Amino acid sequence: MSRKSFLRNSAFAMAGLAVLGADAASAANGVSDVNMAEGAKLILKNVRLETGFEYNQSGSVTSTKTNLFTIEIEKGKITKISANQPQLKNAVDAKGYLMLPSFKDMHIHLDKTFYGDKWQAVRRGGGGVKGMIALEQQMLPEMLKNSTYKAEKLIELLQSKGTTFARSHVNIEPTSKLSSLKNLQIALDNKKKSFGAELVAFPQHGVFYTNSAAYMKEAAQSDIDFIGGLDPFTVDGAIEKTMDFTVQLALDHQKGIDIHLHESGESGWKTIEYLIDKVNENPVLKGKTYISHAFALSRAEKGRLTEMIKRLAEAKIGIVSTIPLGNLMPIPALLAMNVEVLTGNDSIVDHWNTFGTGSVLQKASLAAQVYGQVGEFELSRMLGLATANVLPLNSKGEQQWPKVGDQANLAFLDASCSAEAVARISDVKSLIYEGNMLF
Repeated sequence: MSRKSFLRNSAFAMAGLAVLGADAASAANGVSDVNMAEGAKLILKNVRLETGFEYNQSGSVTSTKTNLFTIEIEKGKITKISANQPQLKNAVDAKGYLMLPSFKDMHIHLDKTFYGDKWQAVRRGGGGVKGMIALEQQMLPEMLKNSTYKAEKLIELLQSKGTTFARSHVNIEPTSKLSSLKNLQIALDNKKKSFGAELVAFPQHGVFYTNSAAYMKEAAQSDIDFIGGLDPFTVDGAIEKTMDFTVQLALDHQKGIDIHLHESGESGWKTIEYLIDKVNENPVLKGKTYISHAFALSRAEKGRLTEMIKRLAEAKIGIVSTIPLGNLMPIPALLAMNVEVLTGNDSIVDHWNTFGTGSVLQKASLAAQVYGQVGEFELSRMLGLATANVLPLNSKGEQQWPKVGDQANLAFLDASCSAEAVARISDVKSLIYEGNMLF
């Protein structure tokens, strides 16, 4: 398909329907077999939902109970959940597939990727982060020429894996100025009927190392949601100066904060401590501040780490992790102490990273393997990493999702329960965004 044909056929975004069970390749091509008016009523039968846990005599969860239901959707929301009515003629047959909240990728760079273009393996600049900054300065002018198209193709990849929402960091620096942001906004506008996003203004080349401050201030006045940052000590050479700028910019424009912090030594630890202090000084930032990567937490001794996690929880600062194999993050400890933990794919097939499937369900499965979360109950909890912590059952096995009034952002998987979906990275058979079936 030409890009023009794809965008025309993406009137599926205007509310195309396809019978449940269409394959993911069809999703990427925007195929729709049945058309309906946007926001029209949609009825699904034979929908599998989780209803509770089965326990053994010692009180351990042994399996997950499910049943079939009929779901009604109108104007983008779930309007009715009732006993299954398999005889309904005007309903789409969900074929017993498991309905889960559609997935959310909470750390990705949609604005710069090779995906959708000619294959290239990873390219590294010598000299660590600053070497990569120099490499980007050379590469960005060429990458920007078709970055809108590549962003759209990357969004389609995410959709094929069950994702309907992303938090995307977008380069703001003197080389591309605001062009990366503008190009990505075009892609997101083209996909607005089928995909949601929030944006982080990201000074990839340092706030002061490359004089990005003026461009960050300009970006903060636009339609972005978070002020980003990057390794203030390593790149800018000053923790306080960079973090003060970041925090004040967020306060001035009522934005959240999401900083990249790869520094694993004492500078990383001090940056986390300084950010906690600034958030406590400005409580409006509580629940709106995140640290991506936060590798310093992976190197701390237990007593010091426990105290830091307690402080993060009290300040309501979240951690966004890509489940890195090289840095064993204390994710179980963070979750146990009620720190919000999110995950994402980060870079997908670009000059930073050759790999990336686009699946945050795979990230949840990886976390389960890395942290030994192998039982039915533990696997079911790991699903929250793919759904931004929306789970069908609470820890007591009580059904808490879906409810009437919930947004109809839904993924249908070939799995008997969420534990199996996580363990086996089950296939996504259908995807609904705001009540419109994408495939």
